[in-house]
Amino acid sequence: MTLLASSATEHRGLTMALFGLFVLTTLAITLWAGRRNRSAADFYAGGRGFTGFQNGLAISGDYMSAASFLGIAGTIALAGYDGFLYSIGFLVAWLVALLLIAEPLRNSGRFTMADVLAFRMRQRPVRTAAGVSTIVVSIFYLLAQMVGAGTLVALLLGVEGNAAKRWTVVAVGALMIIYVVIGGMKGTTWVQIVKAVLLIAGAALMTVLVLAKYHFNPSELLGAAASASGKGEAFLQPGQKYGTGTAKLDFISLGIALVLGTAGLPHILVRFYTVPTAKAARKSVLWAIGIIGVFYLMTLALGFGAAALVGSKQIKAANAAGNTAAPQLAEALGGGSGSTGGAILLAVISAVAFATILAVVAGLTLASSASFAHDLYANVIRRGKASEREEVRSAKWAAVGIGAVSIVLSLYADKLNTAALVALAFAVAASANLPTLLYSLFWKRFTTTGAVSSVYAGLVGSVLLVVFSPVVSGKATSLFPHSDFHWFPLENPGLVSIPIGFLAGWLGTLLSRERPDPAKYAELEVRSLTGLGAH
Repeated sequence: MTLLASSATEHRGLTMALFGLFVLTTLAITLWAGRRNRSAADFYAGGRGFTGFQNGLAISGDYMSAASFLGIAGTIALAGYDGFLYSIGFLVAWLVALLLIAEPLRNSGRFTMADVLAFRMRQRPVRTAAGVSTIVVSIFYLLAQMVGAGTLVALLLGVEGNAAKRWTVVAVGALMIIYVVIGGMKGTTWVQIVKAVLLIAGAALMTVLVLAKYHFNPSELLGAAASASGKGEAFLQPGQKYGTGTAKLDFISLGIALVLGTAGLPHILVRFYTVPTAKAARKSVLWAIGIIGVFYLMTLALGFGAAALVGSKQIKAANAAGNTAAPQLAEALGGGSGSTGGAILLAVISAVAFATILAVVAGLTLASSASFAHDLYANVIRRGKASEREEVRSAKWAAVGIGAVSIVLSLYADKLNTAALVALAFAVAASANLPTLLYSLFWKRFTTTGAVSSVYAGLVGSVLLVVFSPVVSGKATSLFPHSDFHWFPLENPGLVSIPIGFLAGWLGTLLSRERPDPAKYAELEVRSLTGLGAH
């Protein structure tokens, strides 16, 4: 930690200049886009004017978060083969989103997930449930980004103690609120496009430099990583992180949560509303799969490169969860601590990581504030009588409130790995949102009672299991390391909470006395499959 911090301190001017350049550029984009917001459709969906390629880039920018760049690289560097399982889960998840959700969702709704649920059910109960779920999932995800921002900037500035992290978290929170309040979906989308290009370019540069060190021979790289890890060939085999009986169950739980969670993430779902046609929605997901797939392949080089060139001891000394492995690798590739090349590459890659965090938190805040304004305020509190101007104003105030809550909570979550935090958000999304969406789109008999039961059971079940898991207490890396009130053995609740969500929706429907309207389901089915009547 000391060497990296001292190098960053010596070249602090360069680092701050790059950070400042990105922030000023994105603020300019936000101001430019904000002047073009004329209606609620502009604020929530960017006027539905983005092409499939543009939206694919923006989805990639939304999806490739601090967990992808910082958390996964660190997990691979410390856990080897088991760390790469995160990358596989994040990538395979897109097949579920493409095959089951993307096109029907875009055709059936207007701005939020709740639009789909409310189409053939009672408005107020399902919008309330969907709004609450969206906000909770978004806050879980926001915590990961805030933790990554605090860790990264405190490392670069070389300031000891928690003060730097806390002020960084506050600054990131303030910026994300500005992006959402001023730019809306248009501004946020362009920020995400810029960030996606920067992240792919930065990861590609590091990948080429890592492979060049080992003569572009992946086997040589893996051998060096295994040797430097001190674990030998075991580092390249399953079992470093998920070796015991409970850990194996945790891996299954993690895999299920990652694969199913993407199709229920609010900030990903709203991106399907920003394109003009169902064809563009399909194209955007295909572009996203390609871009994200290339990136996650590169995380192999980043993670194993960090293990080989930096070493687990130095990575853990900087951050016990491994969140600084990628910046440390950048410094090593540039010439090491104290070198000008190392400082430049460290500053560039760290600025890219910071850009990643800002873009993702803006997308998350927009999704949750839009759900509050459109679902809770306009349709539940005001019963559909709010004007577009009032609705957008409430979304902006909601962004301020959600940002403030996220800032406060993230101040206490700095010891958790960002990839692990995001995996929790995936589990909550897969438990509360996905069952309800699938039932609503594909089950004719599904009722309002079933929808509400599915959302709340999945949401409450997953959150409670997290609260009483080792993530919160009972371990040195827990949120409360000096307390132990956990009784649920798994760090990811997906294995239990996802079936709870599906079961609750099924039971709620069977036990309710409601009789769904067949005509409304037929209309939803036609609209979701063909796009007729959409928007």
